[in-house]
Amino acid sequence: MILIGQYDSPFVRRVGIALTLYELPFEHRPWSTFGEADKLRPYNPLTRVPTLVLDNGESLIESHAILDYLDSLVPPEKALFPRDEPARHQALKIAALATGLGDKAVSLFYERLLHTETSEAWSNRCRQQIAAVLTVLEEDRASRTTDHWFGGRMGHADIAVATVLGFVVQAHPGLVGLSDFPGLNAHAVRLEALPVFQAIKQPFIPPN
Repeated sequence: MILIGQYDSPFVRRVGIALTLYELPFEHRPWSTFGEADKLRPYNPLTRVPTLVLDNGESLIESHAILDYLDSLVPPEKALFPRDEPARHQALKIAALATGLGDKAVSLFYERLLHTETSEAWSNRCRQQIAAVLTVLEEDRASRTTDHWFGGRMGHADIAVATVLGFVVQAHPGLVGLSDFPGLNAHAVRLEALPVFQAIKQPFIPPN
């Protein structure tokens, strides 16, 4: 398999971490959606990342769809989304909140990058949405006593929160005061120290 996209994207990074944890061999092509869109387009006409090219040449797009496929390749007990309810829909919700937060952080970044005159209304809306999601995630994490969100084993929800928080901090210095979210900060620090997180990472590179 071939994973396309740079690891400064939390969406690409969460897929790279899952592939590594699942011990599924893959080639990484760190193509930029801006500077190397022509390379990406034959695999994904949306020129978005992550894009995962399967061994048969078929491409999968969007991080959740990719992770759903990867979960199908491993035994149920290894899958990083729970298979049983209510844990499954709860984990899906946390992951969706995290990736939605990531989407808003990306939108806010491109609003500044691509527009000479930015829309304060849109920027404020994105900032409010980011703050609201962080508050909900902080409250949910604080209600749990286990090392990871849903028990003693790391899952996709844990990974999504940590990778998105890392992106927000790098792409928007000063936007989030981590002291305001101690549970999320501790969660991210603990995961970022793991070898797989250290291996699947790169500094944020603004597109040009």
